Amino acid sequence: MIDTPILSLLIWLPIAGGMALLVMDSLGTPDIRPTALVVSIITFLFSILIYTGFDTSTAAMQFSEQVRWIDAFNVNYHLGVDGISMPLIILTTFTTVLVVLAGWQVIREKTAQYMASFLIMEGLMNGVFASLDAVLFYVFWEAMLIPMFLIIGIWGGPRRVYATIKFFLYTFFGSVFMLVALIYMYYQSGSFSILDYHALPLGMTEQILIFIAFLLAFAVKVPMWPVHTWLPDAHVEAPTGGSVILAAIMLKIGGYGFLRFSLPITPDASHSLDWLIILMSLVAVVYIGFVALVQEDMKKLIAYSSIAHMGFVTLGIFLVFSLIDNTGSTQGASLGIEGGMVQMISHGFISGALFLCVGVLYDRMHSRQISDYGGVVNTMPVFAAFMVLFAMANSGLPGTSGFVGEFMVILASFKANLWYAVLAATTLILGAAYSLWMVKRVIFGEVVNEGVRGLEDINRREFVILGSLAAAVLLFGIWPAPLVEVMHASVNNLVAHVTESKLPVAQALLTGH
Repeated sequence: MIDTPILSLLIWLPIAGGMALLVMDSLGTPDIRPTALVVSIITFLFSILIYTGFDTSTAAMQFSEQVRWIDAFNVNYHLGVDGISMPLIILTTFTTVLVVLAGWQVIREKTAQYMASFLIMEGLMNGVFASLDAVLFYVFWEAMLIPMFLIIGIWGGPRRVYATIKFFLYTFFGSVFMLVALIYMYYQSGSFSILDYHALPLGMTEQILIFIAFLLAFAVKVPMWPVHTWLPDAHVEAPTGGSVILAAIMLKIGGYGFLRFSLPITPDASHSLDWLIILMSLVAVVYIGFVALVQEDMKKLIAYSSIAHMGFVTLGIFLVFSLIDNTGSTQGASLGIEGGMVQMISHGFISGALFLCVGVLYDRMHSRQISDYGGVVNTMPVFAAFMVLFAMANSGLPGTSGFVGEFMVILASFKANLWYAVLAATTLILGAAYSLWMVKRVIFGEVVNEGVRGLEDINRREFVILGSLAAAVLLFGIWPAPLVEVMHASVNNLVAHVTESKLPVAQALLTGH
């Protein structure tokens, strides 16, 4: 184990870096972009240390840090990671480097504020994934909305004010119910420790109410159907970097919330209401897939695709109880959760890459309408190769990371219920339909637009960005073991935990009291 407070560095280094950019800009520093890039790269390198120093044989929290914060309410600055949160932190730091590079030439106004917003948001998102105290988690959870609110509101499109208000109201509304649930559990346990909440015996009524409170917060963040309508508006109006972080990281926080809060704290309610989450997930997979098919705006199409793919994540997570009921044991029950986790990481790479591809075209043509393109391969062959690869990965092509997570969830669905598998598998058809339809109309065919005829292929900076994501998509598609191995012990521990009823009556019978 590493003695350095590595998690605090991952949180406060980018936040301090973002603040430093604002100070440098106020002092008249001519170019702050290299500083932003250096801070993001150093943060990423620190995150690699938690991977290389991670013990895959245990489900215990690692790299833990704990300092007293607010004694009166037993609130602590408590950090730690396991196999569920650690991959998401690395995804965050990796993506932030690419976002800084993506905005290098595109953002010409308020550059320091733009870069600072992303660095500060990176630190806050790392804080969400590393927090083991409920108050600390909630502070980071709410605080990360502010940089994204500014990113969309200042550097967004014509309807950015509408999109930011809608984004903020949806996410803040759900968070209020989560706060009420956290405060209730504090009065029951005398602690704000999330790990203490995992062991808190709660009655069925309490569990259902708390589960619903968490559902309102996490379903909006994912977002699940039918509370998904804020996402397409936010994506369309956000600058490219904002869309990348929104799709690659912020949506994953909802899935992470289900794994860290809903399942372990309210296992009986999760078991009782798993049909609701499965239903909402399957509706997202099928219905939203059809909605994506009719989109004419590339960003909106990818946004709806994200909703459908995140439906796979929540489906995989909540298949655990059906798998346990059908097999009578916890063996194999972790398949769905691991599939959902792999899908989260994979979707981070693929959706981020697709939004960056749209950004490359928009920077040159200032249009996201599919009808304005055609024959891009004739003028931008290298870019076309990348976009086709990412579209194939979005369709679940074997050999790409998009296939691994979807295959695991579909396999788990088949073990749980045949109809779940049939409906979930429609994403392979629908995903291929809308992804390849977009590629066919944008990339292939004859050049019929003079704007397309004058396009220049990607430069070295854009090649590095898209090449890095392509390498990640292919690496985890061909060799997913490095990702699956780190989460295996934590997922197995979670599955074992949710099978133990937390109802006070059940516990009394088990203990003989």
